[in-house]
Amino acid sequence: MKFRWETEFKETEIGKIPKDWEVKRIEDIGEVSGGTTPSTKRKEYWDGDIPWITPEDLAEYEYRYISKGKRNITKKAVEDISIKLYPPGTVLLTSRAPIGYVAIAKNYLATNQGFRNIIPKNSKIVSEYLYYLLKILKRPLESMAGGSTFPELSGSTLKKVLIPYPPPPEQSRIATVLSWFDDLIENKKKQNEILEKMAMAIFKSWFVDFEPFQDEEFVYNEELGREIPKGWEVRRFGDISEFYDHKRIPLSEIERQKKRGSYPYYGANGVIDYIDDYIFDGKYLLVAEDGTVTDARGFAVAEIVEGKFWANNHVHVIQGKNSVPTEFLYLVLKHTPIEPYVTGAVQPKLNQKNFAKILVLLPPQPILQSFHSLVEPLFQKIILNQKQIMTLRKVRDTLLPLLVFGKLRVEEI
Repeated sequence: MKFRWETEFKETEIGKIPKDWEVKRIEDIGEVSGGTTPSTKRKEYWDGDIPWITPEDLAEYEYRYISKGKRNITKKAVEDISIKLYPPGTVLLTSRAPIGYVAIAKNYLATNQGFRNIIPKNSKIVSEYLYYLLKILKRPLESMAGGSTFPELSGSTLKKVLIPYPPPPEQSRIATVLSWFDDLIENKKKQNEILEKMAMAIFKSWFVDFEPFQDEEFVYNEELGREIPKGWEVRRFGDISEFYDHKRIPLSEIERQKKRGSYPYYGANGVIDYIDDYIFDGKYLLVAEDGTVTDARGFAVAEIVEGKFWANNHVHVIQGKNSVPTEFLYLVLKHTPIEPYVTGAVQPKLNQKNFAKILVLLPPQPILQSFHSLVEPLFQKIILNQKQIMTLRKVRDTLLPLLVFGKLRVEEI
């Protein structure tokens, strides 16, 4: 690869861009349109083989390309109400609740009305370049939204948005550089998914199906409503864990801007920012306290982290105590539906008091330690991958504005 810093710029409506670049409207480089929701009362419209994407499908989606969402629609729905099918390469942009989630269609699919989708015109725009450009334009697009109660970015507004426009070959080179980082990130995320499935399979075998303990005596436990190995205990989550929520300190965006640094700043759904200080140092279990507190299967939104970091007041910070490994607590949560412990209809919340009531089947210490010796190496690899992912994201996000606004030019790949 060959890069160079640009020195010759011109003033435009969107600021300085390289002299050989142009400024174009989004409508100049792509067709903008929205989606539709078929009637949920018509069963013949649902559970077909046509992917149908909603903003919720992108809420925790961290990949560039998307092939399906949680629901599918039928060919009859498409034909009856003229639902538009978007071809591969279409850039999907959420236009409300919230604005600014972006993905690229991997195959033909449909969306609901919460999107303004851009179909590239011929060879005028590279889908991946537009994807990265829109990611960095999230804030400006939010500011253009209309509506007081539920802000929405209209199609007519999006069409008029001005963007920096390098020649298509340079768009491809920019997208290739940024995609290199995302390829590595996505590969490491897939590794972690496999490693976590292995750890969960071992947990299920030992503590749900009791496969290694079939020859032992079992007794009926009324709290769990099932038989468990004799000598095992049923405890509350709060009895075997230490909450460090009292040490959390929320920082506003303005405060974080003044503290830019290298330590991750965690919120309910992962790393929000990087700052110049930390509160915690060690291995901890982080669990979302409010907002999106459950995953698609109804289990807690949680992750194991290790090292120096800061956490705000939207995420529980926990460690195992009394020789209970923190990894064991994580796997317990990934096998325990937590809806009964969540309060709040509009803003779901898993408060510490309810959280501490979760029932946990606790084996004798020798069994717990034997289990930990099996899964700890898996989690160590997961944590290593997580740290590498954070580094790759930081480098990518540093390069992103430099590349898409032409300050750093990619001359060769």
